Amino acid sequence: MSDKQTLYTAFAAKLDAAFDALEAAGTLPGGLSRANVSVEPPRDPAHGDLATNAAMVLAKPAGTNPRALAEAIVAGLTKDPAIESAEIAGPGFINLRLLDSTWRDELAAIAALGADYGRSAMGAGRTVNVEYVSANPTGPMHMGHCRGAVVGDALASLLEFAGHTVIREYYVNDAGAQVQTLARSVHLRYREALGHDIGEIPGGMYPGDYLIPIGEALAAEFGERYADVPEEEWLELFRERAVAAMMDMIRADLALLGIRHHVFASEAELQRAGKPAEAEAWLRAHDLVYDGQLEAPKGKTLEDWEPVELPLFRSTKFGDDQDRPIRKSDGSWTYFGADLAYHMQKADNADELIDIWGADHAGTVKRIKAAVAALSEGRNRPIPFDVKLVQMVQLLREGEPVKMSKRSGNFVTIAEMVEEVGKDVVRFTMLTRKPEAQMDFDFAKVVEASKDNPVFYVQYAHARIRSTLRKAGPEGLAPSAEHLDRLGPDELALVKLAAQFPRTVEAAAQAREAHRIAFFLYDLAAAFHAFWNMGNDDPAKRIIVTQDPALSGARLFLAEQIGQIVRNGLAILGVAAVEEL
Repeated sequence: MSDKQTLYTAFAAKLDAAFDALEAAGTLPGGLSRANVSVEPPRDPAHGDLATNAAMVLAKPAGTNPRALAEAIVAGLTKDPAIESAEIAGPGFINLRLLDSTWRDELAAIAALGADYGRSAMGAGRTVNVEYVSANPTGPMHMGHCRGAVVGDALASLLEFAGHTVIREYYVNDAGAQVQTLARSVHLRYREALGHDIGEIPGGMYPGDYLIPIGEALAAEFGERYADVPEEEWLELFRERAVAAMMDMIRADLALLGIRHHVFASEAELQRAGKPAEAEAWLRAHDLVYDGQLEAPKGKTLEDWEPVELPLFRSTKFGDDQDRPIRKSDGSWTYFGADLAYHMQKADNADELIDIWGADHAGTVKRIKAAVAALSEGRNRPIPFDVKLVQMVQLLREGEPVKMSKRSGNFVTIAEMVEEVGKDVVRFTMLTRKPEAQMDFDFAKVVEASKDNPVFYVQYAHARIRSTLRKAGPEGLAPSAEHLDRLGPDELALVKLAAQFPRTVEAAAQAREAHRIAFFLYDLAAAFHAFWNMGNDDPAKRIIVTQDPALSGARLFLAEQIGQIVRNGLAILGVAAVEEL
C-alpha cells in the first residue's frame, strides 16, 4: 500500500500541526487528548468543504473560550496554501473552503493508490475474531442463515481493509440433542437405502431429501451391519458421519456466496477437551459461579415443579434478571455453559471478539457479554466483545410470500436463491439495510433495472463508466490527468463525494457496520448518474466531447477514478463490479 495520504487524513495531520504550534506558543496546554477532534464534510455544502469541531472539543479542557480558540486555530490554518478560506460558525465550529487544485490533487491520489485507495492502518496490530453463520449442522443453508452470513463476511472484509488481522470463524454445534436426532434421521435413510421399509418419517426427525445420499453412502460402506442393532452401537458413528456430510454441504452452500471461513470450531471437541470445566473452575475461583436453585417458572406450582440444585453463573451481577445455569440436572452443559467456554477459547487467539447472531438470540446477549467480561479478567487484559443482531428476511415474489422449497420441503435454500438471482445480487441486497432492521427480499425487485434497486443502480454506474472508457478509444481519446484544471464545479462536486470514501471506510470499521459502504456506493452512483444525465440535456456536459480532447481526457480520468472507488467498495462487500449490463 502506498503511504500517500488521502485528503481527510492529510487535513487531520494539518490540524495536529496547528495544535502543536499553539502548544509551543503556550495558547494550548500540552497533553490534551485530541481523540474526539474530527474533520468531516459540513452538513450544508454551502458552508464549505471541510468542518472541524476542534475548538469545541479542546476549549473546556484548555480552560478557554471556544471562539477564541477557534480564532487562534484559524489563524494558523489560513497560512496553508491548500486552504482558500476558514470561517468560524456558531459557538466555535470551523468551516474550511479548499482551493480547487486540492480536489484535483485528490483525484490524482485516487489514481495513484488504485485498489488501495481507502485502505487504512487503523486496525494495525489488532486481531479480531468474527464468528458468523454457525448454523446447526442439520441441513442445507437457507434464507434464515443468509443475511447473517453476508453481514459477517462483509464486516470481516471491511475490518481487513481497515488494517485488522481477521479470523473468520464458524462454531459447529455438533453436541447435544439436535445432532443425535440428525444421526437417527440418517440411520432411517441408511435403512431405506438397504431396502428396508421405513414408512413415514416420524415427527421430530429431519425429513429432508438431502439426507438420502448420506444414507446411501453409509449403506454402501457398511451394508446391513448397523441395520438392526441397538442404537448405542451406531449412534456416535452416525452422528460423526452425518455432521461431517452436513458441514461439507454447508461449506459448499456458503461458497456459492463467496464465503469461506478460516476456522470451524467443534462444540463436541471443545467439550472433549474439558474447556467448559476449565471455565467453570475459573469462575468458581472468582465467586462468579455457585450452586443454587432456580426459581420456578411462571405459572408452575410446587406440585409440577421440582427444584434442583445447579451451578449458576452470577449474571444478575451484570444486569441479567436471574442467574443462569451452566449445567443441566443430568450434568451435561447448557448452551450457555458451552458458549461461555467457547468464547474463552476464541479469546486465546484474538484481541477482540465479534459475534453475528440472529435477532432471536437477543435475550442471551447481556449474559454472554457478562461472561466474556468476567473471563477476560483472567487474562489481565480486556477482551472487547460485540454482538451484532441480524433480523430475519421475508422472502417475496412480486409482493407475495415465498415459503416452499423443492430441495428441503419447508424453506428456501441459499443454493436456490443464488441460482435464481446470482451471488452479487444476494450479497448486495442483504447490505442495503441496517442488519437490525426488518428486510423484504423480493425475487422480482432485486433484479429490476431501476433506480429503486440499489444493486442495479450501483452496478449500472460502474458498467456505464466502463462502457464510456471503451467508446473513447475509437475516438482517439483516453483518460488523462494533464488538463484536470478544465474540470468545473459539477465535476469537482463528484470528486468531493468520492474523497469521502476513506473516512467512510474508517467510520464503518469503527462502528462495525459494513452496510455503510453499500449506502456510500449508492450515493456515489446516484451522483454519477446525475452528472451523466446533464449531458443528455447539454452536449457540452457529456464526458466525451469529441471536439475538445483536453476536456474529454480530464472527464474520462474523473470517470475512471469514480469507477475505481466503486470497485474498491464492492470488493469490500464481496460483490463483483460488472463491465456491462
